[in-house]
Amino acid sequence: MNDNQLLRYSRHILLPQIDIAGQEKLNQSRVLIVGAGGLGSPIALYLAASGVGNLIICDSDRVDLTNLQRQIIHDSSSIGLAKVLSAKQTLTRINPEVNVITIQEQVDATKLLQLATGVDAVVDASDNFSTRYDINQACVTQKKPLISGAVVRFDGQVSVFDLRHADSPCYHCLYPITAGEQEDMPCAIMGVFSPLVGIIGCMQAAETLKILLNIGESLNGRLQLLDSLTMNWRTIKLNKDPACPVCPSSAFADADTQ
Repeated sequence: MNDNQLLRYSRHILLPQIDIAGQEKLNQSRVLIVGAGGLGSPIALYLAASGVGNLIICDSDRVDLTNLQRQIIHDSSSIGLAKVLSAKQTLTRINPEVNVITIQEQVDATKLLQLATGVDAVVDASDNFSTRYDINQACVTQKKPLISGAVVRFDGQVSVFDLRHADSPCYHCLYPITAGEQEDMPCAIMGVFSPLVGIIGCMQAAETLKILLNIGESLNGRLQLLDSLTMNWRTIKLNKDPACPVCPSSAFADADTQ
């Protein structure tokens, strides 16, 4: 790292768990973020500020006035602009050294599978179950760690599905497709408490950095639930579903023996 980088990331470098070697690792990392809205905003902001060198951001939407209550990566001057382009402009102002790749489309299962191949972690900041299932499938297939978050009304949740480990549950283990289809409640209909997306998105950013650095203990196998009206947290232990059609135990066992 050059002198400017040593200054920019000095507060990270002071942490013995990160140090220069860890910061250099972040600078070389690649992360896929699906969604540039309420959750994607704090995720992208903190990953860029932390020096994650390559961010791929996918979102098909354009900035709307109703977004500005919570999607802090955008501002009033961004209304009408593609969210990915607005996000890139903001991230470039924060840290011009980060390479931001924008994909302005509703990425499908095929595209997600392709994108997951070349990254170190995938962050789900989407707002619908269909996309979440496609992201999960891509991460299971490519064995990439998935950092998942969701918010609606005053309730938030965050977890990690680290598919590099054979005993890790996947998103489908937690939400089978039939259950997910019944529970899909977009914030455009149900509403969402503005600071809640910041809390959950920041946790997703923190979990992503920990995974990239291989430090601490991730939320793999644990689901954190937050009721922001009472600020009460609950932790639920997640187990792999032996009957899961997406991540069957036999498939991982066969892969591990090859």
